Amino acid sequence: MRAEIVAVGTELLLGQIANTNAQFLSQKLAELGIHVYFHTVVGDNYERLTQAIELAASRSDAVIFTGGLGPTQDDLTKEAVADYVGRRLVTDELALSRIQAFFVKRGIPMTENNRKQALVIEGSTVLNNDHGMAPGMGLTALDKTFVLLPGPPSEMRPMTENYLMPFLASLQPEKQVFHSRVLCFFGIGESALEDKLSDLIQQQTNPTIAPYAKEFEVTCRITARAASGVLAESLIAPVEAAIRQRVGEFIYAVGETSLHEVLIAELRKRQETIACAESCTGGSIASLLTSVPGSSEAFRGGVVCYSNETKRDLLGVPARVLDHDGAVSEAAARYLAENVRQKIGTTYGVSVTGVAGPGTVEGKPVGLVYIGLAAEGMPTVVKELQLAGQRRAIVGRAAKYAMFYTLQRLKER
Repeated sequence: MRAEIVAVGTELLLGQIANTNAQFLSQKLAELGIHVYFHTVVGDNYERLTQAIELAASRSDAVIFTGGLGPTQDDLTKEAVADYVGRRLVTDELALSRIQAFFVKRGIPMTENNRKQALVIEGSTVLNNDHGMAPGMGLTALDKTFVLLPGPPSEMRPMTENYLMPFLASLQPEKQVFHSRVLCFFGIGESALEDKLSDLIQQQTNPTIAPYAKEFEVTCRITARAASGVLAESLIAPVEAAIRQRVGEFIYAVGETSLHEVLIAELRKRQETIACAESCTGGSIASLLTSVPGSSEAFRGGVVCYSNETKRDLLGVPARVLDHDGAVSEAAARYLAENVRQKIGTTYGVSVTGVAGPGTVEGKPVGLVYIGLAAEGMPTVVKELQLAGQRRAIVGRAAKYAMFYTLQRLKER
């Protein structure tokens, strides 16, 4: 099945919001073996939307829309699709009752235009909206499959997971299980990873291999289709083994996760703690770690030691080190990591000091970063990096490297 994703909304064309829905849907469709050949964005205009529907239907087996299901006059998606397939819009009573209940609960009157959100295309399979008002819908007409989903990701994503995926799976010619395994990588870019796996990717049939770039990380999704989950796993296993043989040193986890989630989980499992001293990252590590529920069990605190005075007076970096070696140095990173661990009383101390740019510091180049790793009962290690990119990228990568190296240090204990 060839699919096209059509995002509807003038706000997308104006750049007011990013089209993250298309990325998410492409990944989910790939799990079902459905290939996305086109992404289209069209504004809230009936004529142009109709043209987009005609073009998409002419070149794709399935057309999946996001957005334009709301109560206002410029929400036109279901009207345009209904006209194209020659069907009426009818009220879905369950959706209407949910909408009415929402307004009763809020204690505010329901305006008449909100009834519009309960309209669905006649004969379609209704996809319940458990997190909003307008239901989604799927239908087969004119030998094509049309799917309409709400625009807000908070509504679209759970609807896709809970209702759209089973609907699309039911359209497959054979009843099959689609099973995926996600490998999480750090320290290797998407292009380098793809180059290492290029022959495996080119030869792929079942399972499929799909690398995806995340923010300063990369994931690789291996998806197999089979008659059962056990058979799908047996297909995935040799492919995963081949990938690990080539680039296993960059894999830090399996599953939909992130470095900071994995680090906190590992610390909690070991009943160990961490503190951080951040200069050039300005609190980025602490922010990421504390975004994880339950992080208070492992993360004790941190110090943003941006100035030399803070490094010296609060974290005990000797003045001679700052004068001779500089704040951006192996020696400074070592003192910061050791002293923040001792002062806060944790199992691990991690420090980051470097030059994020745009200009040089102490005559040292932009992108030079030192990461200190202190651990109870283990010698302190300092890693030197030369990172590329703009200021934001250097800060982000430095924070990720600090967590990646800390995770490796945990595994050495």
